[in-house]
Amino acid sequence: MTTPGEVERTLRAELRGEVDFGAAARALVTMDASNYRRVPLGVVAPRDADDVAAALRVCAEAGVPVVPRGGGTSVAGQATGVGVVLDLTRHMNALLSVDPAARTAVVQPGLVLDRLRDVVRPYGLTFGPDPSTHSRCTLGGMIGNNACGAHSVAWGTTADNVTELAVTAYGGSAHRIGTGWDGAPAGLRDLVTGHLGLLRTGMPPGFSRRISGYGGLDALLPERGVRLARAFCGSEGTLGVVTEAEVRLVELPPAPALAVLGYADESAAADAAAGLLAYRPLTVEGMAEDLLGGAAGRGGGASGLPRGRAWLFVEMPDEGGARAVVRGADAPDALVVTDPVRQRALWRIREDAAGTATRTPDGRMAWPGWEDCAVPPARLGAYLRDFRALLAAHGLHGTPYGHFGEGCVHVRIDFDLASAAGVARYRTFSEELAELVVAHGGSLSGEHGDGQARAELLQRMYGEDVIRLFGAYKDVWDPAGGMNPGMLVRPARLDENLRFAVLPATPFAGEVARCVGVAKCRTGGPGASGGSGVMCPSYRATGEEQHSTRGRARLLHEMLAGEVVTDGWRSTEVAEALDLCLGCKGCLSDCPVGVDMASYKSEFLHHHWAGRIRPLAHYTLGGLPGWLRLIARLRAAGAVNTAARLLPVPLPGLARERSLPELAKRPFTRGPGGRPAGRGPAPAGGGPAGRGGAVAGAVAGDGGTVPAGPVVTLWPDTFTEYLTPEVGHAALRVLRAAGLDVSVPRTRGRVCCGLTYLSTGRLDRARKVLRRTLDTLGEVPGPVTVLEPSCAAALRADLPALLPDDPRAARLAAAVRTVAETLEEYAPAWRPPRLDRALVGQTHCHQHAVLGDAADRRLRERAGLVGEPAGGCCGLAGNFGFEPGHHEVSVACAEEQLLPSLRAAPPGAVVQADGFSCRTQIAQLGGVRARHLVELLADGLADDTQP
Repeated sequence: MTTPGEVERTLRAELRGEVDFGAAARALVTMDASNYRRVPLGVVAPRDADDVAAALRVCAEAGVPVVPRGGGTSVAGQATGVGVVLDLTRHMNALLSVDPAARTAVVQPGLVLDRLRDVVRPYGLTFGPDPSTHSRCTLGGMIGNNACGAHSVAWGTTADNVTELAVTAYGGSAHRIGTGWDGAPAGLRDLVTGHLGLLRTGMPPGFSRRISGYGGLDALLPERGVRLARAFCGSEGTLGVVTEAEVRLVELPPAPALAVLGYADESAAADAAAGLLAYRPLTVEGMAEDLLGGAAGRGGGASGLPRGRAWLFVEMPDEGGARAVVRGADAPDALVVTDPVRQRALWRIREDAAGTATRTPDGRMAWPGWEDCAVPPARLGAYLRDFRALLAAHGLHGTPYGHFGEGCVHVRIDFDLASAAGVARYRTFSEELAELVVAHGGSLSGEHGDGQARAELLQRMYGEDVIRLFGAYKDVWDPAGGMNPGMLVRPARLDENLRFAVLPATPFAGEVARCVGVAKCRTGGPGASGGSGVMCPSYRATGEEQHSTRGRARLLHEMLAGEVVTDGWRSTEVAEALDLCLGCKGCLSDCPVGVDMASYKSEFLHHHWAGRIRPLAHYTLGGLPGWLRLIARLRAAGAVNTAARLLPVPLPGLARERSLPELAKRPFTRGPGGRPAGRGPAPAGGGPAGRGGAVAGAVAGDGGTVPAGPVVTLWPDTFTEYLTPEVGHAALRVLRAAGLDVSVPRTRGRVCCGLTYLSTGRLDRARKVLRRTLDTLGEVPGPVTVLEPSCAAALRADLPALLPDDPRAARLAAAVRTVAETLEEYAPAWRPPRLDRALVGQTHCHQHAVLGDAADRRLRERAGLVGEPAGGCCGLAGNFGFEPGHHEVSVACAEEQLLPSLRAAPPGAVVQADGFSCRTQIAQLGGVRARHLVELLADGLADDTQP
């Protein structure tokens, strides 16, 4: 018997691409976006078709199964395997040619769909199928699953848009298939000829979304043109590996219009969808109010939706078509949108609502498994009524939405897949739902494939004779059974290999399991358009799966499982993957299920370094607030600045490529002339003083008149206090000018959000610092305005999570406001100075992820600041960019969006960045000075507002 080591050595000798049988590589591909987990022997990243053939030959000789894998976004388990996984995204990801006249393109299987669409868009063309994962799914994966998307009403499924395929079979034989029998494996023609009657009469009635099983097998009938390539689509990697594909392109309408129709309920919308197909729409999408959440879903208000409790989004090639739909549809309310910006805003409602389907209204996770059943569109309303009743009968919850024009419904359901009783209910429900779908003439899969989730139930849809024919079809292509065994034919049970079974019953394991693998974190990458949002900057810089949010979650999952990653919290594989996590928290807001990798990293580091001497950076950068407080007490800022300039080598634990930011000679709370920046006596011993514990009265520095109005506490964060006190003084000017009574905690540096301890995993120290902060601060009389976004985010989100049993933590977290939020909420009538300047810069990652920047946008607009800060991440991210070994990635992150935006800035533009790290990165890499928003506003105030 050939051992895994022998297979690995042979593959290394035969292939030019990478061969990795290590724990980290295997752990990264144990799962896709489904509920399933299978552990492979190793991972191969072939460079070309010759490598694929060599790998399939070696594996066949050794009897090792092979699973081709693209973006790993399959939701039914078909992108997982127990043998060798072929990663086709690393090297075989090229767009080989485009023929605009013929409207065709030749692609490799690892090409991401959006990269193809970006290239052909200037020709007025696109690839018709457009699944929701278009920013990271691959053409090979789309061919394997026969993917569809929203526009298949007009442009069909992937099978409808593939003209020719180059396929390598298990064992290494090559086939080029299109229309006709050329390239077919031996025996296929005889198989079809011998089963013409069954193919003509035994297959269920066809409709556009009959994707399940080898549902395209009847394309091999002579009267249908013997379309070999079409029949191969949807085979889920069970027949062979696609190494090249010629695909058909379609014309993009130059001015599409959107008709949004409001209905009384979901049933009414579903019943109406089929009747709209006569208008030849580009898409007909549907959703109901429970996807939007309560009253927000009733439409007719700020949402921009028509009145109703369910809606159809009907896209037409032009405005005339959209208005015809509105006239012909029996909808109580409707609107037509032609403006592309408004259309995008409405589509975002639909797209964002789909994210809520991953959780129930009470916050529980909802899982895939029955993501995409489809029925003939005329049956959709009746099917949805029966489906909702079946959910209720089993005590389950889910929020259907999807491609109503084709009868395809997406839904995630709150299955309990961790307990034996829950898994048993999952099986019973699945069996009953399969019967329901078949009773309505439907397909168990409408676009995502069956994988392990539904293959066991295919006999209920097709019958025994057709299932035997499917097996014979598989055997013609793959007589040794080495291609993705356990899928489609001779399948594994739907309740085997569940990924939750290997996890311990701990809260942290529950958090890690929340990553369902949809891979939105894999959007972008080196050389690709970055996309919106922040997540995941290190993946965008490196393109390596282990540096994506999903990759890190998978490694943590396997660490907890203990089968592949065997050294637990001391795992070097996990430590290496998390080393390049910037702690930006972008995943908290950008991930559809709210994975918080920054918190997971803190937890891991807490355990990983427990009882051991930590890296120097954890003491130097991680202990920054304490060091800065000590320097200030010694009045040694000048000496430290001089030493930092003159030292020939960097300080221990710091990157040699970085210069240290200059310390302020006088802390912010010490005020001008050495006086405390606030009136009233400082508290003795940190107890309550006056009206707010350590909160001193109105701050002026020179004892000015206290304006009447709400009391605002201005938080003296570490960065403002010791590094940029000018930001604090600018905030005083602005808040006083707005008529607010401002107080500053005079605490001699004893208040701190604990962020640097969190980011280095010193959780016990963070809790101690936060308890000291609460003891010192006492009760605050009103809102707490925090200038540094990372500190505001830590106080709002991390503080109550770390001290859940301390009611003071929740109260302080609820009081935290940004400057813009404070002004909007407590000084709504104040008019900021008009600056009338162009603006560039950077929104802090933590503001994007935790705080939001809507109030900041409105404040900038009122001040006449035109333009938007860059998206993405600046790349410095607190201590990350100062730690040894991170400089290259830090710069690459800045080059993705920030630095190009600075270089493209119009003359005279102001550069805004509220985060100290962002301002430091802009200064060190961009060579310009960025300023906090309060500094820009303070500059525009009249001189008489100077405190």
